[in-house]
Amino acid sequence: MLRIVRHSHPAARRTPRRLLAATAAFLSLSFTGAALPHSVAAATEPAGGSVPVTPASPRVPAGVTAGVAVFDRQTGTFTEQLAPDARFRSASVVKLLIALDVLWNRSPDTLPAADRTRLDVMLRGSQDAAASHYWSAYGGPAIVERMVTRLGLADTAPPPAGYEGYWGYTAMSARDTVKTYRHILESAPAPVRDFIMERLRRSTRCASDSFDQHFGIAAAFDRPWAVKQGWSGRYAKGNCGSASTAEARGIDASAPTSAGPGDASVDLSRPALHTTGTVGAGDRSIVAVLTLHADGTSYGKAYTDLGRLTRSLNVPGGTAPKGKWYGTWGQDVAVRTEPVVGDNLLTRLPAGVEVLVGCQKKGQLVSVPPYTNDWWAYLPQYGGYVTHIYLSHPDNQLPDVPLCTSQK
Repeated sequence: MLRIVRHSHPAARRTPRRLLAATAAFLSLSFTGAALPHSVAAATEPAGGSVPVTPASPRVPAGVTAGVAVFDRQTGTFTEQLAPDARFRSASVVKLLIALDVLWNRSPDTLPAADRTRLDVMLRGSQDAAASHYWSAYGGPAIVERMVTRLGLADTAPPPAGYEGYWGYTAMSARDTVKTYRHILESAPAPVRDFIMERLRRSTRCASDSFDQHFGIAAAFDRPWAVKQGWSGRYAKGNCGSASTAEARGIDASAPTSAGPGDASVDLSRPALHTTGTVGAGDRSIVAVLTLHADGTSYGKAYTDLGRLTRSLNVPGGTAPKGKWYGTWGQDVAVRTEPVVGDNLLTRLPAGVEVLVGCQKKGQLVSVPPYTNDWWAYLPQYGGYVTHIYLSHPDNQLPDVPLCTSQK
């Protein structure tokens, strides 16, 4: 049964229909498959500033299984560890090992142009086709076996029997992920280190399969950061980017369409979402957060849960972005360059994802019956606006968000 529960002040939301033709405005919003809103309060997050330096236990949302490791390179100590040796299927995090294997005893400058291009899109946009090319050309599971020996990895293993062709089923742990980054930063030849890290610093918001990959580290901290993310599971199709620029969505080469539960140590079935990389000047902290979610979890919910977990961590050198976190409702909600409806689409939000609101301003009056509103939220991490109608708050105007300056 459908219920309207989010808006406690319907009179504030509604305006006379003569102000706007509801149906035409709804179509012009370019939202698809929107559902009715839910009653969700704004997340209670700090308004900004440095991440607290006092260690606190990671806050793992209900239904999430996590392996966490945060290593402070300045002190040489871990500030967070939660099941750091637990094995997870790596999804695209294994692309770090693939890139290192390709570049082992080779300088990036000596690579053919085609290989430099493949590695670039594999690391920045997490392109699966590039990973599959190297998996086939360099021996598949043998890549993982070589890197286990070279880096001294304790929990990493090739895909299990029957799944040798699927690089995303490589087993990795949070502590092995930290060790991999430490090799890149501290042991790899400078040209290799710079080639890999420069690309992780320039990670694209929209991955090659049209999923928004700026979750976790990329959302929890201001730059500088560098990330290699991973996702695997029965998520809805990606929707990142504008309709004219979103890349074609190919088959996920990291995993088969369906798989069994795996062996006792690696779960191959539940949706996985991982954020890994470095945070702070000089890549001070290495962060690895590997997570599994309940069957049927949407991409937006996994994205939000992973974000909340990452924001709870003690990450030396990290700075929390300024703003307030709010939930959203609806599917394919548009983020626009200006607070008006038109040919100005930047991207679309994963359904139900939490977003950081930096400021708010009045713009075009929009209508999604029975709601109308002329307030828009500026999302600094996207560089664009969403109508307040799709924010999970009962009032037209947000009470704890400043007005936007004229520059926005």
